[in-house]
Amino acid sequence: MIIQPVVLCGGSGSRLWPLSREQYPKQLLQLAGPNSLLQDTVLRLQGMTDAVAPPLFVGNAEYRFILAEQLRQVGVSGATLVLEPVGRNTAPALTLGALGAMVSGQDVVMVVMPADHVISDVAAFVAAVGAAMPLAESGKLVTFGITCTSPETGYGYIRRGSVLPDGVAYTVSEFVEKPNASVAQRYVDDGGFYWNGGIFVVRASVWLEKIRHLQPAIASACQAAFDQRQTDLDFLRPSKAAFESCPADSIDYAVMERLACQAHNTGEVVVVPLDAGWSDVGAWSAVWDIGAKDAQGNVLVGDVQVHGTTNTLVMAQSRLVACVGLTDAVVVETADAVLVASRSHIQQVKDVVSQLKAAGRSEALSSRKVHRPWGWYDSVDAGQRFQVKRIVVNPGASLSLQMHHHRAEHWVVVQGTARVTRGNEVYLVSENQSTYIPLGERHRLDNPGKVPLEMIEVQSGSYLGEDDIVRFDDVYGR
Repeated sequence: MIIQPVVLCGGSGSRLWPLSREQYPKQLLQLAGPNSLLQDTVLRLQGMTDAVAPPLFVGNAEYRFILAEQLRQVGVSGATLVLEPVGRNTAPALTLGALGAMVSGQDVVMVVMPADHVISDVAAFVAAVGAAMPLAESGKLVTFGITCTSPETGYGYIRRGSVLPDGVAYTVSEFVEKPNASVAQRYVDDGGFYWNGGIFVVRASVWLEKIRHLQPAIASACQAAFDQRQTDLDFLRPSKAAFESCPADSIDYAVMERLACQAHNTGEVVVVPLDAGWSDVGAWSAVWDIGAKDAQGNVLVGDVQVHGTTNTLVMAQSRLVACVGLTDAVVVETADAVLVASRSHIQQVKDVVSQLKAAGRSEALSSRKVHRPWGWYDSVDAGQRFQVKRIVVNPGASLSLQMHHHRAEHWVVVQGTARVTRGNEVYLVSENQSTYIPLGERHRLDNPGKVPLEMIEVQSGSYLGEDDIVRFDDVYGR
């Protein structure tokens, strides 16, 4: 059978603030190497000997273009991107994914993976998927049980039952909620428990059958939303009106735990052990755990100097960060925010994010560097009646044809060539040249070249907000 990777891209990663923001969450970040977590997730199944279909993503419409760009960067083509109209947790997301996987008419085996996990031993993961495939083909719902290396209280657990004839997999006796420290230690000592990593292997038709039987409200809402879907460029947009009525629930609560409970356990849910260097990268302490450490146990990323510092994570994005006399700390610097925390209290970062949201602070939602379908911009400086931006436009990309009621713009090209539309004029602006866009003038900027276009934009006017844009034409459908 064909393997269909289904990547679930929900979640905001608030515990990894200030690097992870609501509009640029952790799955898009490079936290464990040169690729983003999402890119590594996509590439993870390339070692399979079975036929692997182009991946299918279910994610937030807010960062759809960033997701598409990250796929392009690692040479992944032909992907299907299903855009959730609103967040409804993982069970509805997987149901949309299964409906999308069945469009081809083939009953594929889905390998369902969160987009924001780290797996360091890819070969072991591929082997585990290979062991799960015949079980899924026979109609089983397979989950992976992560080998416990410590008594973690932040994970759910899976209790295994009897071994299957293949000698690899086990029936699932029960799913267990996040325990306290003493119970977690008992689970580790027992040897019959695994961490629940939220990775599944199941035929699309089997998932749809189970969700229709156990959660008919979820199934009907997802079916209606998918039947009324619209195609937008490379994206599938299920109906928002239909999907908003869908109950929110997780894969485990909605289906897996119900099938595994003692009253209904018929051996349909099985677990394949997985020992592959897995981490859900749920907090900065996990980033320290998986990072390359120096002789003092420090994980240092960026322009960092330390003295008398041990067992500390320091990440610098935009400037020199120096740390003296720290132990078991986390320091994360970005252009617009700095986090300093004890590793023992790092889970409370999410409370800081909640405070920022309550105060209406933009730092909870986005960073100074804002990603757009055509590239990105960085707000370098701002004052009364002016703002300075550094703008990078990808090769072949184009901004919308637009105008502003309250501001004029000066553009200086520092790299590449810009094609500028200003009123009825269309002309090129090369490196070290500039142009001026008067207030109220229709204009467009695009990059006709083969290298990124980089320019400095100086805005001046009475109002400089991003909502002062009137679009007349936009290739991205905004």
